[in-house]
Amino acid sequence: MASLKLAVWVTFLVLALPSTSAPAGIPVKVRLIEGNSRGFLVLRDLNRNAIAHGELMQRPRGGRIESQLLLNFKDGSIRDERVTFSQNEVFRVEAYRLVQRGPSFPLSEISFDRRSGRFDARTQQTKSDEVSEASGALEMPADLYNGMALVLLKNLPPGSGASVQMAVFTPKPRLLEMKLISEEEIVVRLGSSTRTIRRYLVKLEVGGLTGVLASLVGKDPPDVRYWLATGEVPAFVQFQGPMFLKGPVWRLELTTLELPN
Repeated sequence: MASLKLAVWVTFLVLALPSTSAPAGIPVKVRLIEGNSRGFLVLRDLNRNAIAHGELMQRPRGGRIESQLLLNFKDGSIRDERVTFSQNEVFRVEAYRLVQRGPSFPLSEISFDRRSGRFDARTQQTKSDEVSEASGALEMPADLYNGMALVLLKNLPPGSGASVQMAVFTPKPRLLEMKLISEEEIVVRLGSSTRTIRRYLVKLEVGGLTGVLASLVGKDPPDVRYWLATGEVPAFVQFQGPMFLKGPVWRLELTTLELPN
């Protein structure tokens, strides 16, 4: 009974605490200009079963880059993440939109843009929860990087990391610190030659008393990892981690189109 009372008390405090900002960071410098690109993707569970297929597309428009990561699941679910960013000396998110819906996800419909300084959000904590809605003003610091982890990792100096920010919505927004951490390098074979792959940890951190209480009730943001081929032009190899709080661990990889015989 005492542990139950503690859990209730902690949960109340987590919900009651006001939204706080993560420590201000430094925007990531542009080392490699982003442009037109398109890649085909497969999402697998840890048993290597394909559960979704999709595409990662980028194109320049009006002096900005529009990027979309689209995944269509076998069970009818969809994950559609779009980010518009500028790259004038440093990367800057100008607009963001995420739609996650279907049997594989709690509902998330989130959008914000720098021009208006506002956000709209409809979210569920779990599939069984009611949908909650919120909208209003959103603080958008220069190092806010929703949907930009892969681009940032490609632009970090070899072996280095960075500390930036990301907005999460429950449905009210909160700015979290997003740490990009270089972990290790491995050598893999490509035919008769070899390539070096660098693994990165992307870790979200809730600071202060809120972070302590979130840990007590098991609401820490999930860690994810990326693998990139190193060299003058770093290339995406694999993503692994959950795509929502307490979600299953999935692996996202490049794939090819199957041509008829």
